[in-house]
Amino acid sequence: MGEHDKNAQLVLFGGGLRNLRISIGLSQEELAERAGIDRSYLGGIERGEHNLALINIIKIAKALNVYPHQLLEVFANSEGK
Repeated sequence: MGEHDKNAQLVLFGGGLRNLRISIGLSQEELAERAGIDRSYLGGIERGEHNLALINIIKIAKALNVYPHQLLEVFANSEGK
């Protein structure tokens, strides 16, 4: 996988996370606090700037009250499967 493909996947994940957060009615600050991560780090995730570790995916999923695999479903729903 090339660097461009990796970045595109990070942007796709971040956009899906942002959409889910907004649909639940949480601000970045609220989600970051619930997940125990820095708000600026969360913003970077949503912009596709961070390749986050599994532990952070789990923290964010718990904070959103979803299963970790649900955060990754954005890839199954994308055209670039």
